[in-house]
Amino acid sequence: MKISRTICAFSISVSLLCALLPARPAASVSQVVTVTVAAKPSHIVIPTAAFGAALDGYEKGDVAKIYTPANVKAIMTAGFGEISYRLRTELGVEAWHWNPHGTWSGVNSGYWTSDAGAAAPIATCNGYRLPRRGSTYDQANKDSYSRIDDGDPKTFWKSNPYLARPYAAEDHPQWLVAILDRARPVDAIRVLWGAPYARRYQIEYWTDRDNPDASGIEDTYSESGAWRPFPQGSINAGSGGAVRIQLCDHPISARFIRIRMEEGAGGPSGGDPRDHLGFAVRELSIGQSQSNGMLRDWVRRAQDSARQTTIYASSTDPWHRSGDRDENVEQPGFDTVFQSGVTRGLPVMIPVGLAYDTPENSVAEIRWLRARGYKISRVEMGEEPDGQYMTPEDYGALYVQWASALHREDPSLVLGGPCYQTVSDEVRAWPAGAGGDTSWTRRFLRYLRVHGHMRDLGFFSFECYPFDHLCGPSEPQLASLPGLIRDAMARWRQDGVPKNIPWLITEYGYSAYAGQPEVDLPGALLNADLVAYFLTHGGSGAYFYGCEPNTLIKELDECETWGNLSLFQSDDDRHIQSPFAAYYGARMITQEWAQPGAKPLALYSAVCKVQGKRTPSFVTAYAARRSDGRWSILLLNKDPKRSYGVRVKLPLPIHFARSVDFIQYGPAQYRWHARGARGYASPNLPPKRTSISPDAIANLPPYSLTVVRGSVQ
Repeated sequence: MKISRTICAFSISVSLLCALLPARPAASVSQVVTVTVAAKPSHIVIPTAAFGAALDGYEKGDVAKIYTPANVKAIMTAGFGEISYRLRTELGVEAWHWNPHGTWSGVNSGYWTSDAGAAAPIATCNGYRLPRRGSTYDQANKDSYSRIDDGDPKTFWKSNPYLARPYAAEDHPQWLVAILDRARPVDAIRVLWGAPYARRYQIEYWTDRDNPDASGIEDTYSESGAWRPFPQGSINAGSGGAVRIQLCDHPISARFIRIRMEEGAGGPSGGDPRDHLGFAVRELSIGQSQSNGMLRDWVRRAQDSARQTTIYASSTDPWHRSGDRDENVEQPGFDTVFQSGVTRGLPVMIPVGLAYDTPENSVAEIRWLRARGYKISRVEMGEEPDGQYMTPEDYGALYVQWASALHREDPSLVLGGPCYQTVSDEVRAWPAGAGGDTSWTRRFLRYLRVHGHMRDLGFFSFECYPFDHLCGPSEPQLASLPGLIRDAMARWRQDGVPKNIPWLITEYGYSAYAGQPEVDLPGALLNADLVAYFLTHGGSGAYFYGCEPNTLIKELDECETWGNLSLFQSDDDRHIQSPFAAYYGARMITQEWAQPGAKPLALYSAVCKVQGKRTPSFVTAYAARRSDGRWSILLLNKDPKRSYGVRVKLPLPIHFARSVDFIQYGPAQYRWHARGARGYASPNLPPKRTSISPDAIANLPPYSLTVVRGSVQ
């Protein structure tokens, strides 16, 4: 049912009367906080799509423990709608065998295509580590390493063949970045090329006048530095095998060294053509020439990411072998997810592997799901390419190839991406040439336009884990959240992201790291604030990450904080012990503020003011008109110490028809006791429900979520 905009064309003011006591006469209140709701709805959403949940891969054996009838039943009571299936293998530099049965392009090795036939049920599936890996670190378990400095000349890194012609529309330059332990004098390198080698390439160093010893590759995206070629670092007719290059007459102090490969030699004819495309390096040395002609090598070699010199590669060949299966991490099989009941029979957003997969395997995935009768809402193309330092042009080239193949299989598929890993900072890429554009988003969109594929971007997606630092107080972070989301959305609109396609947060949570705020009231407040703000200001859906019951863990060395992204605290076998604040916070959004089900929800932007000025940012409010005719106002007090009185007033002739529902969740219902791995909540109660007079003044406690809801006449 479509909600008429004309009947909503009036303004509503909600007065928050600041008070230290729970109920005081209006005359004794010195400060009035007014929430003025816009006359017209800013956005209309469907709750089943707007309030989603994300499911991911787990450690070995966890799928069977998590997907029990008891756990699934508990998860469903949170009231989430659509499911977003997350792809951990894409973060771990692994190829995804979404169906354990399939075929290799070679003999138990090569490029994999899972079986598209609807055969035996798939309970779990695995990723396969890529033996031609170039990056030291990944975004998953960080339990593998670069083959470029592993000390074994038999192993090698190779770039992705799908970034070269004839697969891509053009050959894409590829790069390697080595990060030395500190700035070192460098005047020579030694490269042991694999096949294919680079004929034309350039060796560069990063100049950063502000911080020459910056800690990681992300620091090279700053505006204070640039890639500069060594005086003798441009090679235009290179040869393969072992090559030593004198880069300059006098050593240059540098920490970041890049090899940018622009033209490959190709390989022999015959066999799989993908084996002969791109670039390959077996070993790399970077150092200073000695008087005896030897090279003092600054590169540390080890088959261990913690001990080898850090190297990042622009891409990795998805070639692998049957013995490369990662037994320690498993994805839930599609049959497990769809048949468990957790999807509620709704369509599911599914991923396809992009960075470390093949178009054939992705097409087979869609074919298998269709044959099984499983509903697909959208297809997300890969995951977190910015976190893997892919260039936007490389991602764009893969996106175009996959989109073409998938739409040949099923033209009705809604495809999207790029699924950024963060909203905290602008997503940057190294400029393509001096003075070039550094906006990842703008360049990706430009690539799609130039190649005639903007129509294949059916939605724009990103993840939202806004805070990495969990050791200090939560209130400044909570106060800054709406502005952070606002600024990110404004940047992307300015970069050219279409307004007429859905914008989706396909994962969200307090932090990508575990910490106490996630299991305490700040976590519930952040989740509610994030979702309500995003949807009110044009977002189409947000998917909560952490439905599965979980234990407390400690991930940050700098402070003693334990937590997890989860709805429920469990034992090691995933048996639910008690809910976290995130569970009841979710229900406040999905069951109280919104109307459960698939009926439209009209959202209205609101401005909070105190005597004509904006309120402190710890007070936020969001208004909704539900399909049942009720007005529902979400009030968040993000101040950890101060209470506020609240009175809801609608301007004449509009007013609440009778008593108003008052639902509240705060410190009276939930208090977290930090005890390390044995932390617990007491009390741990559901939200308090009562009815109040429309003119009553009620208390808004510190760190609380409140829904005021009623019919109007």
